[in-house]
Amino acid sequence: GGKRKGSFAIYIEPWHADIMDFLDLKKNHGKEEQRARDLFYAMWVCDLFMQRVEDGGNWTLMCPNECPGLSDVYGKEFEALYTKYETEGKGRETIKAQELWFKILESQIETGTPYMLYKDAANEKSNQKNLGTIKSSNLCTEIMEYTAPDEVAVCNLASIAVPKFVIDGEFDHKELYKVTYRVTKNLNKVIDRNYYPVKEAENSNMRHRPVGIGIQGLADAFIKMRFPFDSPEARVMNKEIFETIYFAACTASKDLAIEEGAYESFKGSPASKGKLQPDLWGVTPSDRWDWKTLKAEIVKKGMRNSLLVAPMPTASTAQILGNNECFEPYTSNIYTRRVLSGEYIIVNKHLLRDLNALGLWNDEMKNKLIAANGSVQGIKEVPENLKALYKTAWEISQKVIIDMAADRGAFIDQSQSLNIFMENANFKKMSSMHFYGWKSGLKTGMYYLRTKAATDAIKFTVDKKYKEVAPVAKTEEERQEDEEAMACSIDNGDDCDMCGS
Repeated sequence: GGKRKGSFAIYIEPWHADIMDFLDLKKNHGKEEQRARDLFYAMWVCDLFMQRVEDGGNWTLMCPNECPGLSDVYGKEFEALYTKYETEGKGRETIKAQELWFKILESQIETGTPYMLYKDAANEKSNQKNLGTIKSSNLCTEIMEYTAPDEVAVCNLASIAVPKFVIDGEFDHKELYKVTYRVTKNLNKVIDRNYYPVKEAENSNMRHRPVGIGIQGLADAFIKMRFPFDSPEARVMNKEIFETIYFAACTASKDLAIEEGAYESFKGSPASKGKLQPDLWGVTPSDRWDWKTLKAEIVKKGMRNSLLVAPMPTASTAQILGNNECFEPYTSNIYTRRVLSGEYIIVNKHLLRDLNALGLWNDEMKNKLIAANGSVQGIKEVPENLKALYKTAWEISQKVIIDMAADRGAFIDQSQSLNIFMENANFKKMSSMHFYGWKSGLKTGMYYLRTKAATDAIKFTVDKKYKEVAPVAKTEEERQEDEEAMACSIDNGDDCDMCGS
């Protein structure tokens, strides 16, 4: 123990007068005394700001002491208070909303942050909305829990390895239901038996009893089912998995409430009025599970937990079980793992099995794979069906990633750690991606922005004859054309790379 450093995420709303300085804190250049690169930064974005950016309107920066109460309200209440302060001339400075928007994008392209979360979606779709306004998320952007002076929110997490439920080409939802039910009960034991270093954390956990169930190995499950990540079949399976998990967790929580009583702050919550997450999203769930009876029983008997589902990053636990991380696509089919004894190369185990079965795995294939940065798309010996199955995160449209996030979002009562993967990120691509996510109703629009270098590192271990397979870096002329095409897609959404497809 004692080896892992503490981490701290700071959330800010876009109306804050210090926002411009805040956006520079993680940048790689500038005066050292004005940088704090070890911290993590996040935007807690209101709908009004997004609308002003879209409309090309003005935006007023305010001091929270001179304009109190803005962080305590959301939705129409926030809009009324904010515009009241604007009318009264209480703002520190008025700028173009798009000026701030491009400053946010500039920081994201350079540093991968700030994270992008939507305050109104997070609060409107929260089962804790009866407690008050949620003012931030956590370091990994999947926890949406209420805090107060006498309460420190706690996340009680567990992830389920979904590849284990693929048996003979079929996904076993009944078994997933059973495991989720058991996990929900186990996490309640964690809440009861945990050691709490501060009283405020115990207060929060005992009053609201939030848990966060996530998954790992979604990409592995798709491969075992022979579904390409961006296929219609994968999209349906993604939705069905989270529907099963949410239904099972709600059922277990309801059954625990019958045995031990509802959580303390249940009364007044959306669930107490028969509204679960799909209702808050305006989504009709499938008829695979009996939602009507469940909701009626919850209204009558209560729930043991205020929150249940929160797909988190699973880097360490997924590595232990040999799965890909959480709900993400594979970022590469070949990568280096660094351990105390040195470095060694790991190939996607599913791809290795498939290439071996076809008699295609040899030193030549290995060299081609390394030369192509782990992509099979340019290797002519690889059949088309495997090229589709083994697309990396860089080769999948981020529109697909966002659509899948929104699909499962209707069954996630907290949020999800949604990374975005973008080669050659620019203002146009970033704007269209963010607006698409916001309009899709996401609570977390972006955790990290993962980008790729414009040029490839020299691969000294690869035979020269294989280097032609590697992706070619863009010429200066092509890059300049990209810069000219960076006219903000807020103004021309239909033409944009993300929304127009």
